[in-house]
Amino acid sequence: MNNMVLVITGAAGSGKTTLCKYLCEHYHLPKVVTHTTRAPRTGEQNGVDYYFENDASFARKHFLESVHYAGAQYGSSMEGLQAAWQKAPLACIVLDTKGAVEYLKQLGNQVAVLFLTIDVGPNSSEALRKRMEARGDDPVKIKMRVKSAEYARDQQLPSALVGHAVVIKNNELKQAKQQADQFIEQLLAKLQ
Repeated sequence: MNNMVLVITGAAGSGKTTLCKYLCEHYHLPKVVTHTTRAPRTGEQNGVDYYFENDASFARKHFLESVHYAGAQYGSSMEGLQAAWQKAPLACIVLDTKGAVEYLKQLGNQVAVLFLTIDVGPNSSEALRKRMEARGDDPVKIKMRVKSAEYARDQQLPSALVGHAVVIKNNELKQAKQQADQFIEQLLAKLQ
């Protein structure tokens, strides 16, 4: 089989970045570095966590998908994906649900999707907000994000991903990792 990309998607605060980091470290998967015009969070490094861009440099990239979200632009380039594939046949990327749908449209069977959610009853949205606060997000930006249409959209698996995505409830990270391990082992077996 050709190269593949594992797309991890779901609501803000659902643990996408944490799970991607775990899978990249545990399975030596290269992370597809994406681009953003937002300011770096504490500890983030250019070219590692994101390529931090300004509006002009962002406009010059060749994107598979891009989105304007919470006052900033985000996108992933074909060049970034190719660079990851030069390191290994299975790469990992974190995208919003719209980006995941776009990847599936453009890359077809080269895409595997994990959709993360949390299920703590009627307070799931509050739990996600607390996770964003705990990771150091700006409280004003959290309020903007929670009120956005994109945030509401990313709460549920899009119909275009039904049948293509594996859903993992990330209430407890250890269990989520175990489910992701099973999925990755199946993908790696396909690539051999």
